[in-house]
Amino acid sequence: MSNRTRKLIGAVLLLLLITVWALLAMAFAQFAFSSPNAIAAWIFYVVAGMGWILPAMPLIRWMEGGRRA
Repeated sequence: MSNRTRKLIGAVLLLLLITVWALLAMAFAQFAFSSPNAIAAWIFYVVAGMGWILPAMPLIRWMEGGRRA
C-alpha cells in the first residue's frame, strides 16, 4: 500500500475515532453527572479529552509506515 493511500485511510479513521470518542464521552457524562459536581466533571472532561490520544497512537504509527528504527 502506498504512503499516500495509507495516510488517506488513516486520516479518515482518525476523524472517525475522534468523532465517536467525543460522542461517547458526552453520552457517558450525560448519565454519569446527573447531579452536577464541578470538580468531578472537570476531571472527567480533562481525562476524556486527552483519552483519545492513546487509541490514536497505533493508528498514527501505522500511517507513518510502521515503527521507526
